[in-house]
Amino acid sequence: MLVLRRLARAGRRRGLAARGLASGAPREAADAVVVGAGVVGLAAARALAMAGREVVVVEAAPSFGTGTSSRNSEVIHAGIYYPPRSLKARLCVRGKEMLYKYCEETGVAHKCLGKLIVATGVAETAKLDMLQRNAKENGVDDLQLMVGSQAMELEPELRCLKALLSPSTGIVDSHSLMLSLLADAENLGTTISYNTAVISAHVGSGGIELYVCESKELQNYPVGSHVNPQLVLLPKLLINSAGLSAVPLARQFSGLDRAFVPTPHYARGCYFTLSQTKSPFRRLIYPLPEDGGIGVHVTLDLNGLVRFGPDVEWISDDGKDPVSCFLNRFDYLVNPARCNVFYPVVRKYFPNLKDGSLEPGYSGIRPKLSGPGQHPSDFVIQGEDAHGIPGLVNLFGIESPGLTSSLAIAEHIVSRYL
Repeated sequence: MLVLRRLARAGRRRGLAARGLASGAPREAADAVVVGAGVVGLAAARALAMAGREVVVVEAAPSFGTGTSSRNSEVIHAGIYYPPRSLKARLCVRGKEMLYKYCEETGVAHKCLGKLIVATGVAETAKLDMLQRNAKENGVDDLQLMVGSQAMELEPELRCLKALLSPSTGIVDSHSLMLSLLADAENLGTTISYNTAVISAHVGSGGIELYVCESKELQNYPVGSHVNPQLVLLPKLLINSAGLSAVPLARQFSGLDRAFVPTPHYARGCYFTLSQTKSPFRRLIYPLPEDGGIGVHVTLDLNGLVRFGPDVEWISDDGKDPVSCFLNRFDYLVNPARCNVFYPVVRKYFPNLKDGSLEPGYSGIRPKLSGPGQHPSDFVIQGEDAHGIPGLVNLFGIESPGLTSSLAIAEHIVSRYL
């Protein structure tokens, strides 16, 4: 928030309007404001700054990437699963290309390990053929269909009847990636303000008013009570890239028709780590997709640590407490007892998994736009062409493959909405 106060003082020195509210909060003009300093928000800020915009990033947490961006599998996806011509398919394939190039040019740690998607039962084998056809429609034409013996020759600890090898799937150090994007943006003049919450806005043909306060001001407010802003920003362009709180925040935008604000769904996914030091696998191993996710899979980090996850646990959202979302008050506790579900699932493709070898790791929350049993939803990148409000871009449902797609999402925003 101190950064925004300096911004306000700088605005007054430049002769910007500073008209008082009844609450006493000053009003300051801004060029482009990005709400949320996750990987997508940082990529968007960098892209906007590269396009010549003066950018302010507003983040409610004390640092960048503390939500979904740092609580995932850190996988660079190939673009296999998503419906052809969907945003997820197009931006994942484009994002993968951009991300590998960016990591190579900047030295961000990453590895192109490859992955195997495996069928462990007879009924599953036909689904691999369907995935391969889907991937080809998405422009992913490097997949190799294998019989079980071929896959198990590559990975001796694996057991399966059939597999798809994706050689272009990889892993990335998400923290280093975000740190690099942040440095790029700041070097181009971007201002970032941590511990700063956007609590509401008024949007309309007359412009955007963004109501901002220090995050600590929200800590003790009762549910449903009114929070007075400490500053009102008047951006020409507003990117709502708030991740888990993107939908709850949009619900607080007066002037935005609620018909354009989707219903949020949240799925917690837990990860367990393998206690043995030597990895049984050299590649990522994925079962076939399940309801709400792509299955409890094997991922490796850049140090070779083996993780299994995430599972899918739907958690409720009563929609009554946006402040809890703004402050990321989700339950990230990993219940050690959940490993009892992991063992039988993992042993379908890794039968040598020993009892007692799984340890609680971490969990993440996925901001979904579809609930249990519903068809998976696409990314929603919603601008004036949809809701009719100049300068407002909402990013809803940016879950996997959001990390892979981050640079492509930013490219899409700049090409379409600037």
